[in-house]
Amino acid sequence: MSESSIEWTDATWNPVVGCTIISPGCTNCYAMRMAARLQAMGMAKYDGLTRRSGNRYVWTGAITLDRKSLSAPTSWTKPRMIFVNSMSDLFQEAVPAEFVGEVWDVMRATPQHTYQILTKRPERMADLSDVLPKLSNVWLGTSIENAEHRWRLEPLRRTRAAIRFVSFEPLIGDPDVTDLTDIDWAIVGGESGPRARPMNPAWVHRLHDVCRKSGTAFFFKQWGGTNKKRAGRELDGQTWDEYPVKWSAKYVRRSSTRRVGRQDPGSRLRRTG
Repeated sequence: MSESSIEWTDATWNPVVGCTIISPGCTNCYAMRMAARLQAMGMAKYDGLTRRSGNRYVWTGAITLDRKSLSAPTSWTKPRMIFVNSMSDLFQEAVPAEFVGEVWDVMRATPQHTYQILTKRPERMADLSDVLPKLSNVWLGTSIENAEHRWRLEPLRRTRAAIRFVSFEPLIGDPDVTDLTDIDWAIVGGESGPRARPMNPAWVHRLHDVCRKSGTAFFFKQWGGTNKKRAGRELDGQTWDEYPVKWSAKYVRRSSTRRVGRQDPGSRLRRTG
């Protein structure tokens, strides 16, 4: 386990590492830079996962199935919200369905934790969700970075999950999403890092309005940019840390700093841009 600085989770768990670039949202993926750094530090788990391309590192397409870390959550007694495979994508074709099933077995055996799984391959996630048990402590989501990839909403809606969510991050174009019905949670954030592409505030405000209309909890993660700390994460003078109302009350009691549910459905944020 690694304690996480990601605003919407507590920890990360990586039984799989390594990935491939499949869409524009992958271009500046932090995990590629991190994997190259961890390999340079001598962590064999990351050997061969990245290669140098110009002045940056990119995925090679190789993956590592780390069976040593597979059972790690069973030793964590304190309940946590856990982002699964922050350094990979569990539903990429290179990950055998049998191994996905083993990950499911661990999550089923540790109901004290809440697991968040994010993919850019929602079609395979939807297909596998038909044969995997629907677990109350597992949230399944997809990433949408622009209008070209809003199609990922439909396989997400077909996915059997206790909680369905979308990460609009990095938001590098207007997603042109007008309906989030059947989506419990939306994370919105700009790209960060040395090559960060800009995010138009109007896209954020429109997504907030869609969340209000659709009854979807809204979490604003960051403005991003080359200095994300300076840019901050306030939207119209406040932070937006909403979580799905269907989320188990046991976690609400343990984490009073998290805002669960929605703000007044009649509220509207001022649009800019």
